[in-house]
Amino acid sequence: MSRKLADSTISKLRSALDEERVKLMEQISEHAKEIEEALQNESPSERIPDPSTAEGGTLSFEYEMARELDQAAADRIRQIDHAIERMGAGTYGTCEECGTDIPIERLKFMPHVTLCVECARKKR
Repeated sequence: MSRKLADSTISKLRSALDEERVKLMEQISEHAKEIEEALQNESPSERIPDPSTAEGGTLSFEYEMARELDQAAADRIRQIDHAIERMGAGTYGTCEECGTDIPIERLKFMPHVTLCVECARKKR
């Protein structure tokens, strides 16, 4: 039988998830604005940088890094949303793989997790 987390604990973890979600959404929005501004301020030849030049390589790298950061942020947002859904379903804090309780310390450190340490290790 799995434990039931206290409402106050769930509330604190939900707040942490909500805060992280807002920060990630702001990050994605900021990157989109930066790219839009860059596209508006660049000439057509600057929009598609020549990767064989130092500047073009740097711009390509920067765009790729921003895209990867946004993808990582979007992935984390999906994890956060899933954790929030589990809170509503009453399954939050229970490992999705083996059904054991996820240690509260793990949830406080990474409130979006859905696997216990052992199952997370196996997934790697």
